[in-house]
Amino acid sequence: MVKDLTIVHLSDLHFGGVADLAQIEELERLVPTLEPDVIAFSGDLTQRARHGEFQRARALVRQFQETAPTLVVPGNHDVTWWRSPFGVRGVREKYAKYRQYFGEDLTPRLEVPGMLLAGTLTAYGVALGSLTPNLRDLAVKGHLPKSETDRVTRLFQQAGEKVFRVIVLHHNVVRGQLSQRMGLARWPEAHRRLLETGADLVLCGHDHQEGADQLSDRLTISTAGTLSARMRGGRPPVFNLIKVDHQAVHVQFVRWESSAGTFRLSDVHSFAKRKYEPAGTKASAALERQAG
Repeated sequence: MVKDLTIVHLSDLHFGGVADLAQIEELERLVPTLEPDVIAFSGDLTQRARHGEFQRARALVRQFQETAPTLVVPGNHDVTWWRSPFGVRGVREKYAKYRQYFGEDLTPRLEVPGMLLAGTLTAYGVALGSLTPNLRDLAVKGHLPKSETDRVTRLFQQAGEKVFRVIVLHHNVVRGQLSQRMGLARWPEAHRRLLETGADLVLCGHDHQEGADQLSDRLTISTAGTLSARMRGGRPPVFNLIKVDHQAVHVQFVRWESSAGTFRLSDVHSFAKRKYEPAGTKASAALERQAG
């Protein structure tokens, strides 16, 4: 890594009926002052996947592109799964609106000096891979196909050891503190395969509660909250500011203070960086021992 890195991590803006315009306008003012190297949106830019919602989200993304390179992945609210449940009418139908505004690539990659971000698709709507016995999970739960983690693993292997490797996906990777829900179906397998990619950091959202954690003392997880009226437990909306230096990954929560009409820097969670461990090494084995 050639220098310290700064990532602004945003998620779950939900443009539409639950969006908070005061927060969005303050975000537009604040983000450029943070001088990020990268801005990442981990899905759910819209509430109902309507054209007007996508248009407003696209306008915000284009504005932030003037500040820093920007990467966007879809969330479950951005997928019109009802047009093709279980893929009966093909895959393209589900993502047609999203692609109209954010391009054909559902799993974009972004490379800046010292860092590589790999967009990863977990939002499939009603799909076999996302089904669980819980009806509440229908169209909400995500899944992480092996083809996705295999693709990301190859991408990181090609990047070399000196690059900081980031996965951006929508569904929360660790259990929500208040919801007590995992975002991904078959999450133990997803954890194992995420570790095997050799990633240093995962950016995710979906749960509407901020979080910072690690898998197997190796892979840092940044879970951004929502910038909308749908925060859990009456908590203030939050986005995450991540700083990476030669020794550690620091995840800082940036909380909305409604009385002042602004965001405030809040608590910081720091995690030691680990040596790059590609697929098939002790990282995933450690997780298996922990699960057992």
